[in-house]
Amino acid sequence: MESLTRIADDLAFASSIIDRVDQLTKDRFGASDLQIETKPDLTPVSDADKSAESLIRSMLGRSRSRDSVYGEEEGGSLDHGGRRWIIDPIDGTKNYVRGVPVWATLLALEEDGEIQLGIVSAPALKRRWWAGKGLGAFTGTSLGNAKRIHVSGVSRLEDSSFSYSSLSGWAERQQLRAFLRLSETCWRTRAFGDFWSYMLVAEGAVDIAAEPELEIYDMAALVPIITEAGGTFTSLEGEPGPWGGAAIATNGLLHAQALEMLNSISDSQ
Repeated sequence: MESLTRIADDLAFASSIIDRVDQLTKDRFGASDLQIETKPDLTPVSDADKSAESLIRSMLGRSRSRDSVYGEEEGGSLDHGGRRWIIDPIDGTKNYVRGVPVWATLLALEEDGEIQLGIVSAPALKRRWWAGKGLGAFTGTSLGNAKRIHVSGVSRLEDSSFSYSSLSGWAERQQLRAFLRLSETCWRTRAFGDFWSYMLVAEGAVDIAAEPELEIYDMAALVPIITEAGGTFTSLEGEPGPWGGAAIATNGLLHAQALEMLNSISDSQ
């Protein structure tokens, strides 16, 4: 009970941080003076990304000064020991800089290698999702205005809906043929992309989401939302959590089938 109370307190604090960040990112979304740079990995970063992460770090530093922090823009602690906050200030920056409203701030808390809570906030969509370990997964406008969410009960790939982000990463991983095999087997495929694919799995609107190349900050906040909604989140090798550099999330019933198909054939065969 004590641990649940602590997680609930941390979740409330994280939600207060996201309230502040949402206002910042909304104000800069579509701004005529938005500054955009290209990072060494050739992905874009805006002044909103940097300001959002800086704000989160500032609020954490004042109230959770003993905790370590790791973020997309400023890096930080890679140590799995103790408590660590993991930040993706804007997931979907390419959408953000082009005026597409599908982007979100992701904030997670890890303790001793296990993700304790996650918040995903997409203010341009007027949507927010969150979960704490043992507390369930929810969507709503605030902690006080919440609806519990749960994954679907679809048990056959032929009846399932599959969401992804792009094709290029699958080709680089030599799994494009396997990806296409899964896509052709599923009832429906759509590229909702980024955090959106996974939140739709948590809500039961989509049954499978997968991406071949991701960072910890892309995944950490998604994990508890998926698992507390009754789903399964692993790497493409089946390793639970956000540690494997890639992700597949399902309603649980389809996980083994989807994993097997994605690993059934290599492009080099």
